[in-house]
This record gives sequence, C-alpha cells and structure tokens, in this order.
Amino acid sequence: MTSIERNDLRARDPDESPSPLSDRAEPAAPLQPEVGSSPSKPAPKVARAPAIIATVIVCAIIGLSLWYLVQPQPLIIQGEADATRIDIAARVDGRVGKRPVERGDNVAAGQLLFEIDNPELLTKFLEAEAGLTVAKAQLANIEAGTRAEVIAQRKAEVASASANLTLAQQTYDRVKELAATGNAPIQRLDENTNSLHVAQRSLDQAKSAYEAAVNGYTAEERGIARANVAKAQASIDTIKAQVDELVVKAPIASQVYQIGAELGEYVSPGVPLLSLVDLNDIWLRFDLREDLAKGLKVGDRFQMRVPALGDRVIEAQIKVIATKGEYAGWRATRSTGDFDLRTFEIRAYPVVPVPELRPGMSVYATWPDYRR
Repeated sequence: MTSIERNDLRARDPDESPSPLSDRAEPAAPLQPEVGSSPSKPAPKVARAPAIIATVIVCAIIGLSLWYLVQPQPLIIQGEADATRIDIAARVDGRVGKRPVERGDNVAAGQLLFEIDNPELLTKFLEAEAGLTVAKAQLANIEAGTRAEVIAQRKAEVASASANLTLAQQTYDRVKELAATGNAPIQRLDENTNSLHVAQRSLDQAKSAYEAAVNGYTAEERGIARANVAKAQASIDTIKAQVDELVVKAPIASQVYQIGAELGEYVSPGVPLLSLVDLNDIWLRFDLREDLAKGLKVGDRFQMRVPALGDRVIEAQIKVIATKGEYAGWRATRSTGDFDLRTFEIRAYPVVPVPELRPGMSVYATWPDYRR
C-alpha cells in the first residue's frame, strides 16, 4: 500500500463502512514541489586537472631556476674596437691660411691638410740663401788663388825695397868714413844706421808678401772658407725645414676625426691641428685581469660578437699582450685585501677584415675554459 492510501484510511471515519470501490487501488498522483521551495540540484564535482597542471608548471619553473642558479655560468668579457690615431700638431707658428678638409673626409697619403702663413719665416729663408751665396763666392775666390796682377805688384815692391836698401847701405858707408875722420857728426851716423835697418826690414817684408802671393792661400784658409759655406747651407736647411712645415700633409691614407684649428686662427708649435684615424688598422682591445690573461699567448684565436653589427660573429687573433699590468681594478686575491689583481691589455686583430667595424664599437666574447 502506498503512502497516499494509508493517509486516506487514517482520514476515513471508522463507523463508515468501506465502499466496495475503496479496495480498488487509485493511481498515485505525481509529487508536486511545494510553492516557494527550490528544486534540489546534484552536488558539483571539483575540477582538479587544471590545478594539478598549474602546480606542475610552478614546480618545474622553481626547479629550473634553482638548477640554473647552481650551475656555473661562463664568463663574458667585453672590449671595444680601436684604431690607429694620428694627432698632428703645428711645428711652426703662424696663421691658418688654408684648410681644404672637413671632419669625416677620407684623405690620401700626401694630401694637403693645412697651410700656415708666416711671412717672417720666408724672409729669413731668403736671407739665409743670400748668406750662402756670399760664402760660396769667398770660397771660389780662395780656391782661384792670387791674381797675376797682385804677384807682379808684390814683385815690384821687392825690387823697390831692394833699391832703397842699396841706397841706404851706400849712404851709411859714406857717413861712417866721414865720422871716422871727424868730418861727420856721430848723430848723422846713427840716423843713417837706423835708415839702413829700416830699408832691410822693408825688403824682408816685401819678399814675404811676394812669396805669399806666389804660394796663394793656405790650407787652413781654404778650410775656413769651406766651413763658412757649410754653415750657411746648414742655416738654409734649418729654415727650409721650418718653411716646409708651413704645409701640413697627410702622412697616410686615413679619415679626418677631429679638427682643432680654424681658418685665420693663430697657432704656435705644439698646438693640435687635427686628428686622423686609420680605418685600415682596426684592432679589438680587451682589459683582462691577470688570472684570465695568464694562459694567453700571441697567436691564440677566439670568437666574439659585435652588437652594433647585428651580433655578428668574428674571429680574432691575439697579436699584442701588454708586457706589464697597468692598474688594479679587480677583486683582491685574498679575502684580507692584501693583493689586487692587475689588468693587462690584450690586442686582437680580426682574421678576416670587417669593413663595417668602426672604432668605439663594443665587442664581447665568452671566455673559454672559465666558470665563475
């Protein structure tokens, strides 16, 4: 018996006789939900798969991070490209007259860079040339020897002095005889004696002058004349070297990097005029501490990257290792700080030239066989 039938029997009067039809079972009415009550729903199931996946990912990230931290990392060293730089300074004073180049121009070897005006220096050069001409003329005069007219004159002077000596000798002899007989005073004899001596000396002088004219200039005089010529030539060479410095030319094919003097500006010796950079001589410079440079030798090769060229990989060869460490800019080798690691400069040249590589570009490389 259903629950509905049992309820009907409880509600029926006990005195009332049951109807014959009451024994027939009535169909059960469907249960209706009460007004205001919400229908019952099944309990939702918890989605555990996404949580498990997220947990696994987090654990993997943490594990990889810990593994990366405990793993030794390679040492990255950084350097920069450098090139030969030529600083040209003035060697003479003056004003800048011409400057046919500008910053960034490519110049060839021997090309005009500066022209300095200095009129005083040019005048000194002309004066030195005149002095050389005089010295050469004097040397030519000495090497030519004594003129024939001078020799004849010296010969005539000898003859005249000889005749004067003969006359003085005859006069002396007469006065001497007279003085001996008392017919001439002793004073007159003394005067004639003196005149005889003067005549003798005049003859000796005339003969010496004649011999000098015949023999010409001495070897010492010729040497002095040649030395005067050499001195004048040296003076010209000195001034000419200064005059040549008025025109400044490029020593090699390069590019103008900086200009230090403008047109019309007065410059003095030592003042920088301009700087040139040789782009055909580019190297890579690294400053390595001594514990990294100790195993290097000239000729070693290693690869590096240039960020400015799209991280291009280039191979370089070490050609220069500094003989002495220049400074200490790294950690101490002892915890107490007793010693600092010195720094050595390393120069490496690209094995294959890289035309796009410019001075100042950064380069970096992974140092081999080192873990920090």
